[in-house]
Amino acid sequence: MKTTLGRYSILLMGALLLFLHAEDFSYTIAANKHDVYLKEPVLISIDLNQTNPDTILLFRFQVNPSKDYKIVQLQAKHNDTFHHLTHHNLYEIFPLRTGDINVTFTLVKRVTDIDKVRYFSSGDRDDFKKLETSDSLISLPPVHLHVKPLPKEAQLVGDFTLDYTIDTHTPKAFSPVSWKVTLKGKGYPPLIEAFIPKSSDYKIFTEKPLVKTISTPQGLIHTATYLYALSAQKSYTLPDITLKAFSPKTHEPYLLHIPTQHFEVQSVDKTTLVDKHDSPAPRHTDWSWLTTLLKYLFVFFVGYFTAYALRWKRKKVQKYAHPLIEKIKEANTEKMLLQVLMSHEEGKRFTEVIEKLEASLYGSIKTPLKTLKKEALEKIK
Repeated sequence: MKTTLGRYSILLMGALLLFLHAEDFSYTIAANKHDVYLKEPVLISIDLNQTNPDTILLFRFQVNPSKDYKIVQLQAKHNDTFHHLTHHNLYEIFPLRTGDINVTFTLVKRVTDIDKVRYFSSGDRDDFKKLETSDSLISLPPVHLHVKPLPKEAQLVGDFTLDYTIDTHTPKAFSPVSWKVTLKGKGYPPLIEAFIPKSSDYKIFTEKPLVKTISTPQGLIHTATYLYALSAQKSYTLPDITLKAFSPKTHEPYLLHIPTQHFEVQSVDKTTLVDKHDSPAPRHTDWSWLTTLLKYLFVFFVGYFTAYALRWKRKKVQKYAHPLIEKIKEANTEKMLLQVLMSHEEGKRFTEVIEKLEASLYGSIKTPLKTLKKEALEKIK
């Protein structure tokens, strides 16, 4: 009897919590498919809509990261109008293992009021104020995926096209042949380790593939560009290049390929590779460098002695300058200037300036410090 009552109590509390959540907002979680292949893209949309206009709601939402799947956010449309909050989030999920997978979510409902929002908004960069909220963790149901394995040796998952360009099939010996291979379509990002197989007949130079991804409401569209350069001494033939792909849309494998390519390498006359001019030129005695060096030394010493003479003259002038001049110039406040003038007053020459200083410090007549310093300097002969 007690066990039965306990179960009913738990069910009642759960129903009450759901009812309370429903009073404030509603949510919908939808996936476009649940039975998928490995690395097949799945679209999951989450919508949150405030239903209680008598409060101010905030949401903190995320798809929980996992090693079982890759997450890419396609859309985030948020209307944060007070009392009428709506959030729309769209994600593309790529399952990374076979079997049963649960895509889980975290949602925190934050409740506040207009007074707390106003207090929070009154802060500035130097007076940061935290928005006070009453937070509660909302339990959301996971999205269940059943993930099937791919056909063996599938290198691409999705619907892609292949295009390629080759700049020449008749290169000169050791001149590079430029290749550009492009994969474009929807599906798992099309990253291939190597299109062109290694061979002793040619040397391969390659760059990191350039991948451009565009986000659309229907999923990601990828464009991967691969750049190669092949260099050879003699003619060679590159066999057919084939990529094995799988389309989850049609549930069928398909092939992308570059047909056999033959390159007729043109030999180069070796005599044209030999330069008939001596490089470097034969050694001979050239004393022009010594003349240039002597000119540089002359200019250097003239400049050095000129600078030395000017510095000596400046020191001499400073030597005979009145000792009060620098002290007056260095006085940064009225009190400092007053101390300097009172401690070195000779023949009452600074009496007028001192009186102005005292009036500015302790009276109502204010005189700028710059003006007082200028008057004091003028009284030094």
